[in-house]
Amino acid sequence: MLEARPNPNAGPGGEALFCDVAWLGPRSASAVLVVLSGTHGIECFCGSGVQLGLLQSGLAAARPAGSAVMLVHALNPYGFAWQRRVTEENVDLNRNFLDHAAGHPDNPGYRALHPLLCPTEWNDAVIAETEAALEGYARENGMAALRKAVSGGQYSHADGISFGGTRDTWAKSNLEAVLDAYLGAAESVGLIDVHTGLGPHGFGDRLLPFLPDDPAAVLAREWFAGDCTDQPAGAHMTVTDLHGVSPPAIRDRIDAPVFVGTALEYGTIPMPEVRLAMRADNWLHHHGQLDSPKGRAIKAQIRAAFYPETVAWKTQVWERAEETVGTLFRGLAG
Repeated sequence: MLEARPNPNAGPGGEALFCDVAWLGPRSASAVLVVLSGTHGIECFCGSGVQLGLLQSGLAAARPAGSAVMLVHALNPYGFAWQRRVTEENVDLNRNFLDHAAGHPDNPGYRALHPLLCPTEWNDAVIAETEAALEGYARENGMAALRKAVSGGQYSHADGISFGGTRDTWAKSNLEAVLDAYLGAAESVGLIDVHTGLGPHGFGDRLLPFLPDDPAAVLAREWFAGDCTDQPAGAHMTVTDLHGVSPPAIRDRIDAPVFVGTALEYGTIPMPEVRLAMRADNWLHHHGQLDSPKGRAIKAQIRAAFYPETVAWKTQVWERAEETVGTLFRGLAG
């Protein structure tokens, strides 16, 4: 079964945009593996590869008897089409999964750093000056403080990076509708949300955005024999420092008795270079010209930051995804 869910916006060539849902197996299945791609739009190049690998390798077809696989492709189709991490609302979707009516977490570190992170000019001199100032902030306050300020999620600057939004995005509401429509009967759910850009090159970290004693984290450590973590390699912070991430919200939405969810995060290039690519792309879409030599260079920069196009990297991605899916299948089979 395949469903295409239209996004109200258009791609850079005026093309229609869709989030696709593929369901393999009985609709009444009580055990379901869910694989998401494109939460951060440009990371969908990797996520799409994982989803295609599941189909083409036969691994999805070899799922446990009576179970199902749901693939949600291009959860953030706007970001994928425009080669951005963010949605059409300039929102980091993985900071948008919270109750906006209840208020938003404060991030004073981001407020202090916003002028450095998002300058109105972008050239070599500005880049050198602002990068040096960010490094100075880390020396004075610690690398963990810098990472939390930059990546933890902020709700004060709609034109900034890591903006979590002040209302539900289309992508969040669409995913909630998909969960309601497809997973109402699910009693056991395994979730993989594919991400790139954090950690050592080619390594797939199984991140658990749950408190250590949360049942979802306890069960995940059992299923993965401890090969999972809430502390991304080299991140100087825990995943629980991030606001509004999707796996806990998905777990709460479907309310399945058995739930194991992981963000499968693949490293690409060093974190300072990833941050620089994000900053450049933010400047481009707020102050620059896409159809210019600088605009095209920035688009190549951010693509390289989140999708290393080498056979060796892609091989590592697939091997870790295959292993992760196999583990979840065994857990779902009981």
